[in-house]
Amino acid sequence: MEYQLKVCGLTKLNQIQELIDLKVDFLGFIFYEKSPRYVLNHLSLEQISEINYQRKVGVFVNEDLEKIIEISEQAKLNFIQLHGDETEDFISELRQNLNPKIGIIKVIRIGNQAENLESKIHNLKSKIDYFLFDTDSKTFGGTGKTFDWNILNDIKIPIPYFLSGGISLENAGDLKNINQKPIALDINSKFEIEPGNKDLEKVKEFLSLIKNETSSI
Repeated sequence: MEYQLKVCGLTKLNQIQELIDLKVDFLGFIFYEKSPRYVLNHLSLEQISEINYQRKVGVFVNEDLEKIIEISEQAKLNFIQLHGDETEDFISELRQNLNPKIGIIKVIRIGNQAENLESKIHNLKSKIDYFLFDTDSKTFGGTGKTFDWNILNDIKIPIPYFLSGGISLENAGDLKNINQKPIALDINSKFEIEPGNKDLEKVKEFLSLIKNETSSI
């Protein structure tokens, strides 16, 4: 199984260019002011817009609709990732007003149980392009903690999904236990020297692991 890779929490242009050279599939930029990886503390919207890449993902948490649309246009984003408590109505309205070429990824934060997961997934599936399953936290991600991936074997996932939450070189082997595989893996804090400063050697090692067709994961 070969996975696509999303590296999230990017803040440095030189690292972004190196990740592009490594053919990382998705570049993630966090537009949540409370995050230690808040991209606008490091790069301008114009700088992000000039990054010549077709899979730039903007991560938003309970942000105003108008602000999401404005940033997506100014930064020339290709995907919007909704990481907060956005409702079905909000997502429908966003879809109607957003450039139709921009995809929507909705994050489902998973705690210790799978209650209501099926109904959440069913109600949202027609409004978005991908799900992203992440560990539930008050900080909305970036915790480096995993949830029990076996929960995904107990639910029907009708559209492709990303897997996030504490994925590392050490636990990548556990991916083989998931029946319906994610289309992409989303890495962040386990591949950093400090928030926003990526450990590119670790990323390279992980890339070679997940892009290897004969890999045991």
